[in-house]
Amino acid sequence: MLAVLSGVDVSAQSVDAAFKRFWEARNPQEAGRAAADIVRSGVTFDEALARLKRGRPYRPDVPRGIVRLSRRSGSQVFYYDLNVPATYDPSRTYQLRVQLHGGVMGQETSQPRGDGSIGEMAGPDEVEQIYLLPCSWKDAPWWTDAQLENLRAILDSVKRTYNIDENRVVLAGVSDGATAAFYVAMRDTTLFASFLPLNGYVMVLANPSVGAEGDLYPNNFRNKPFFIVNGGADALYPRRLIDPYIEHLTNGGVIVDYRPQPTSGHNLSWWPELKEDFEAFVRAYPRDPLPTFLTWENGGDESTNRAHWLVIDRISPTRESRQLFPDLDEFDMSEEQPSSPRLITHMGRYGRVDLWRAGNSVEAHTRGVGAFTLLLSPDAFDFAQPVKVVVDDRVVFEERVRPSLATLMKWAARDNDRTMLFGVELQIEIE
Repeated sequence: MLAVLSGVDVSAQSVDAAFKRFWEARNPQEAGRAAADIVRSGVTFDEALARLKRGRPYRPDVPRGIVRLSRRSGSQVFYYDLNVPATYDPSRTYQLRVQLHGGVMGQETSQPRGDGSIGEMAGPDEVEQIYLLPCSWKDAPWWTDAQLENLRAILDSVKRTYNIDENRVVLAGVSDGATAAFYVAMRDTTLFASFLPLNGYVMVLANPSVGAEGDLYPNNFRNKPFFIVNGGADALYPRRLIDPYIEHLTNGGVIVDYRPQPTSGHNLSWWPELKEDFEAFVRAYPRDPLPTFLTWENGGDESTNRAHWLVIDRISPTRESRQLFPDLDEFDMSEEQPSSPRLITHMGRYGRVDLWRAGNSVEAHTRGVGAFTLLLSPDAFDFAQPVKVVVDDRVVFEERVRPSLATLMKWAARDNDRTMLFGVELQIEIE
């Protein structure tokens, strides 16, 4: 069957073939090449959008149970395990928990851990979900760019194989894995609905000897909710050390469900009693893929300069604004840290954008940012009406925008996400 579009014959068969290659792509790079074929096919924006929302056909003959996998990046091999329900049904979506282990520095080499099972950290039987268990070791700890890249890559791979609910992907961790949950929340929030650090401590990342890579920004915690557990008898991270930081984050507007365990040590003795509450928290906070409020701080690193539909393009240290939310990094703990009024010291230049959307209007307050990009979704904006952008009380854009098939496919290839699709890249120059 042929359709005629602007004088061009568009074969439904060729469109189907292009989308088949797109869905069968093994990674974002292959998807990007297939996306170019879709753009050349002449399919309309609306038809492509509808297909992307429907998503790929998932195969029924995929491995179930404990699935042991690995990913190679250069000379490094990153092992990871999946726990897939025996009753996995490709016609329905599944919650996914990424579970980060502790004891990183005691892991000498890259190798699989244990039998690959979630074990005692499994949720209640009635919560049917998939568990993703990556591995870390002393030469590739969780708080490195290599592990951020690894998390993105293996999550992308899992979503290409199993029918994952993109808005119910959570990141949990124990001990070093819990500290890593704070790290990821400060650098790469977009993929996750919530963060659940158990027996961890955010200030570990402020210790130079730990070697946390990249600048870290506590302000970025404001984007997602946290479920936090610490033990009062924990010799490493006792409640008396943790509580002031929890209070600081809560007072700063971060959603925190804090469950201190007064008599527990650095262990999981409390898990049987709290796992129901843990899963209730996950259910209560699905990810909003297109949130009406976003705040993001970044030092110019292109691999971590994005939060959902906001991308910081250029840092400009001379630009200041006094209209931002209070800086969560400003924290004077005179008894604990008399020499440092900041949670984590930044070594380089950085900038921040706070923005709100109401209908087709966006208001942004900035500091230290010279340019940023807004990714506009047809699920959030009415492209038949003008889009208005106000930056630091000045109207910088107010006109209609035209959705682009190339833009739609570019971000669909990168994100592999049926619920977060963009038709317009709106670049905002502030200076």
